[in-house]
Amino acid sequence: MKARILMFLRREEGLTTVEYAVAGALVAAAVVAAFTALGGSVETVITNLDSAIGG
Repeated sequence: MKARILMFLRREEGLTTVEYAVAGALVAAAVVAAFTALGGSVETVITNLDSAIGG
């Protein structure tokens, strides 16, 4: 039983899954940050276009 537990703890397959999950979370956080940062810029551009058109 002890040998099976040690073999389970030494396997690295689980680590790659955790690494992919962490990488995915970082990518998602970067996307959210980018959209949040660009949101104000897009709003400003739309407001300027609206003013230029005369709406």
